[in-house]
Amino acid sequence: MRPDEVKLLLSGVESGVTTVDEALSALSALPVEDIDVARLDTHRELRQGMPEAIYAEGKTTEDVAKIARVLLAKSSGPVIATRVPAAMAAQLRTDIPTCVHHEEARLIVFRREQRRDLGRVAVVSAGTSDRAVAQEAAVVAEVAGAEVARINDVGVAGLHRLLAAQEEMHRADVVIVVAGMEGALASLVGGITAAPVVAVPTSVGYGASFDGLAALLAMLNSCAAGVAVMNIDNGFGAAMFALRLLRKLKP
Repeated sequence: MRPDEVKLLLSGVESGVTTVDEALSALSALPVEDIDVARLDTHRELRQGMPEAIYAEGKTTEDVAKIARVLLAKSSGPVIATRVPAAMAAQLRTDIPTCVHHEEARLIVFRREQRRDLGRVAVVSAGTSDRAVAQEAAVVAEVAGAEVARINDVGVAGLHRLLAAQEEMHRADVVIVVAGMEGALASLVGGITAAPVVAVPTSVGYGASFDGLAALLAMLNSCAAGVAVMNIDNGFGAAMFALRLLRKLKP
């Protein structure tokens, strides 16, 4: 149950449309649902506006399906699983036919937000090798109700490509920058747009990139003031940070 749904319920009590007992019944669910394989935070949607996501790595297909069914029953917002292996995705599509597999993003979407008015996110990626992480960020933001613009393959080796996409970045409420190698793209974008910038280093690059550590350190040391930095390859985290900002910005 989301904050606006609780307000509607309480307004019904105030106006007499809903009885106190009916409201009590609707609000009686405990904040934690223990289903053996997990202890689900069923009040996260009420606190944060979105149910908890399912991190699929290390779980069985049966576990993910069980968790998804409970979240679908106990919430009304988007329900997703991240880092879903291909074999698991195929089985989940059989077990829960209504789910959608986003292969490149390694995401399964069991339910998405129907509204599309949360705000605008631009996801800017440096190279085509960064696309999987960029897609993870873009799909999560879209599923949660944001409008997403994808700006792909605009790395610093060809600066004119980024400059040609300036207008799209200026239209965004939040900009997510995904880059590996030396990770310089985040500083460039941070110097162009006034929107909040969320940087995501990727593990793309040759040996001295140290599986994304070089990009991470470059982004942490950005000379563009106010750039937030996520962990390596964490497109999901970047999208969730952007969504938190959008929910606060939205009147």
